[in-house]
Amino acid sequence: MTTPRLVAFDLDDTLAPSKSPIDPRIAAQLLTLLQHVDVAIISGGNEQQFRTQVIAQLGDADATDLGRLHLLPTCGTRYLRHDGEGFDTVYAHDLSDEEKSAALQALREEAERLGLWEQNPWGEILEDRGSQITFSALGQKAPHDAKQAWDPSGAKRSRLRDAVAARLPELEVRSGGSTSIDITLAGIDKAHGMKALAEHTGIPLSDMLFYGDRLDEGGNDYPVKALGVHSIAVSGWEDTASELEELIPTL
Repeated sequence: MTTPRLVAFDLDDTLAPSKSPIDPRIAAQLLTLLQHVDVAIISGGNEQQFRTQVIAQLGDADATDLGRLHLLPTCGTRYLRHDGEGFDTVYAHDLSDEEKSAALQALREEAERLGLWEQNPWGEILEDRGSQITFSALGQKAPHDAKQAWDPSGAKRSRLRDAVAARLPELEVRSGGSTSIDITLAGIDKAHGMKALAEHTGIPLSDMLFYGDRLDEGGNDYPVKALGVHSIAVSGWEDTASELEELIPTL
């Protein structure tokens, strides 16, 4: 592709270990990117995770740089931009109470049926993120090593995703991070978020570059690839950092 005008990233297991702050190396690379191009982060995590994992680590960023940073938590069902003082909501596609209830029930019942409901989790397994319902197999506060060991092949997530999707044909059900399943409104996924970026920035999809760890079909990064955005598969933040070392000198 030609030199990108916008570089987008998944968050967990792409820019940082799941629910962990970005490494100083990644923070420095993001700050450098923001001096040259727009940067977007689109992930299943909630807004607070974005603020803790990313924004709090960009201490040297000024308002001009942050004005080129686009935050799309909960798989692009929300969009935040910096208004000169802080990040404000551009849109939020929230689920209805009925849709949330159906999603929560389907996740629990299918996880129990498949033997995937943890009896002693690290924190809550199910989370209502407003515009997204998230299942975290080991709990929201599970340690990184335990998450990585739970489903290295992705087979458990695929079985659960397929079972839940069959019960919720009106909603979008996708495998998320290393232990998670994300449920949003139908058609409101990362592809929707990328199209929103094109609309709000005026940057065409052909001038965007995306990095993600779940570009496999059924993964929550796959809609970006299917949309036709040039996408690079990575296997962790270190892999992303190495890719950026090659990209940044070309900008």
